[in-house]
Amino acid sequence: MRHLLVIGLLTLSACGSPQTPSTSSSSATAPAQVDRQPEIADLPAPYNEANYEAGRRAFAQCRSCHVIQAGAPNRVGPNLHGVFGRHTGTAPGFTYSQALQNADFVWDADHLDHWLQNPQTFLPGTRMAFPGVHDDTQRRDLIAYLMIESKPEE
Repeated sequence: MRHLLVIGLLTLSACGSPQTPSTSSSSATAPAQVDRQPEIADLPAPYNEANYEAGRRAFAQCRSCHVIQAGAPNRVGPNLHGVFGRHTGTAPGFTYSQALQNADFVWDADHLDHWLQNPQTFLPGTRMAFPGVHDDTQRRDLIAYLMIESKPEE
C-alpha cells in the first residue's frame, strides 16, 4: 500500500504542477507573492479584465511541454518567453513542424487565441498534440498571463 502511495505522489509531481521559485535552504518562509493584477489592468481589452491567478493556473496544463522563463531550454514545445511579436517557427533552438515553419504571421493575442482554441484546426499539420482551451474566459486569462510573464525585460 505504501508503494502505491509513493508511486501516486511521484506521478502527480511530474504532471506539470506549478513550479515555485527556489529559496535558500536557510529560509524558513516562502517568497512573497507579487500582485500582478495591476499589470493586467494595463493590457488592451479584453485582456485587461482577465484574472492573473486564473491564467497562472491555466498555464499549468502547458508546463509539461513549455517553459516561459528567459533563457530556459526548450522542452517538447518551444520556450514561450518573448512569444508576442515573434514570427512563427523562429524560437531559437527549436525544431518546428513544417506547418509552423511555413506559417507566415507574427504571434499576437488574436493569433494565440485562435491557436489555443484548437491548434490542429487553426494550423493543420502542427505537431502540437493539445486539444485546446475551449472556454473563452480561461483562454483570455491564459493569454493575459502570457502577456505579463513572457514579456522580455525592458
